[in-house]
Amino acid sequence: MVLSVLKTSPATKAGFITSRRVGGAVVRNRVRRRLREIVRFDRPRLKPGCWLVLIARQKAAGAEFEELQREWQALAARAGLFEP
Repeated sequence: MVLSVLKTSPATKAGFITSRRVGGAVVRNRVRRRLREIVRFDRPRLKPGCWLVLIARQKAAGAEFEELQREWQALAARAGLFEP
């Protein structure tokens, strides 16, 4: 998973990108649903005013929900997106 952050907006927004390399339409939609749920769960902890773009890689198709969640939390913490 790749995380890109733009910190110039008054509202926090998130976008999700899954290319055809991730898999068929069903697989890509499942990965996007999982990523949306992960970000929705952590949304209260996020600093306001960030635009997030999460890009799913091929391994995301076979990853468990908990693996994706750990990856997201590690990337978001490294980017300094969580409130202290």
